[in-house]
This record gives sequence, C-alpha cells and structure tokens, in this order.
Amino acid sequence: MNKKLYTIIVILLVVFSAAYIFTPIDFYVRKYANRLLSYNPKPADARINEKVTSYDWTLKGLDGEIINLKQHKGQVLFINFWATWCPPCIKEMPGLQNLYNDYGDKITFLFIARDKEKRVEAFLVKKEYELPVYFESGLTPKTLYHTSLPTTYIIDKESNIRVAKNGAADWNSESIRTLLEKLLKE
Repeated sequence: MNKKLYTIIVILLVVFSAAYIFTPIDFYVRKYANRLLSYNPKPADARINEKVTSYDWTLKGLDGEIINLKQHKGQVLFINFWATWCPPCIKEMPGLQNLYNDYGDKITFLFIARDKEKRVEAFLVKKEYELPVYFESGLTPKTLYHTSLPTTYIIDKESNIRVAKNGAADWNSESIRTLLEKLLKE
C-alpha cells in the first residue's frame, strides 16, 4: 500500500472515530431503529382495553440504572413519553410532579424522555422536578409505541391499558386520582 493511500485511510478512521465519540450518533441510531421496528399506526386512544403482551423493554435511568419493564409486571403503571422541546409535555409537568408526589410509592411511574440526557437533566434541575426519568434502550413494545408527544398510558395490574392519551392533560385531576385508587384496590 502506498504511503498516500495509507495516510488517507488513517485520516478517515480518525475523523469517523472522532465523529462517533464526540457526537451523539448512538442516540439517533437508537431513536430511528425504535421508530422503524416498534411502529404502531393505531391511535393511542384506540388502545384502551388492549393488553400489554410484551414486557421485555429495557430502559436506562437518568442515573445510569438499567431496568426492564418485566420487573414491574403486575403493578399499576403510569407511563409518560415526553421531551424538553415539546411545549404540551412541559405544560403537563407540574401536574405530573404533584401526582408522582402523592402516588410515587404506590404506583410505578416511568417518565420516558425522547430527548438527549444532558438536556433532560438540565431541565429537571432548573424546574426542580424529581421524577423517575428513563430513556429507551431496547425496542419499545408495539402496544406502547407512539410517535407523538406527550403520550401517556395507565396500565392496570392485569396488563390492560386503562388510559391511553396523546396530548397534554391534567393528570392531577380528581378523575385520574379516583381511577388510580380504584386500580390499586383491584
């Protein structure tokens, strides 16, 4: 191999390595792979009463903790997909924090951020929110995947979707609290 070709190859390897190390390319690979493989064209609100059949879903916590949804099968789940760049997501955050403050020890809350970790962390610190935030590490179950944000699901102990809502809502309302109390007793 001549010296010029060798130099070009080394330079290309260095450039691609630097691009991989210093840009969040893995974020975009995971994001688009998840969109492609978990896509579900059914509107979120049409999923009410569907059963979540796949709990094999790996999530990475903001603190680096890795969990699998299987750990929470048989529990009441409150799953909210959101992002810091989403105005309706931000609008519903105060109510979600209040709901989490009152039910966080009784219900499994999973706030799934479709955003970059540093942005999410800065947002939570700035707003003084203390929510269990996770990022999708594995493929989202098709029953729960939706492209729009915010999307929220409440799932009962028998794996039935009891609430499926796309768009902002008042999650701290009396009707939601009544439903959660009912689901905890079932």
